[in-house]
Amino acid sequence: MMVPVRCFTCGTVVGEHWEEFKSRTQEGEDPEAVLDDLGLERHCCRRMLVSHKDLVDIVAPYQ
Repeated sequence: MMVPVRCFTCGTVVGEHWEEFKSRTQEGEDPEAVLDDLGLERHCCRRMLVSHKDLVDIVAPYQ
């Protein structure tokens, strides 16, 4: 649904980076470069943003 606030593995705050990551990758930037620029170096934190699928708009009408 919504991007988790913290990484499930290490507990680093990753939720604050979601909007910038989403907008920059939609503009065509390389996700690897965006994650490096945001300061997310650990693989566990990177997967939190790379593998997230935003389903809020799809599920909201059914609540």
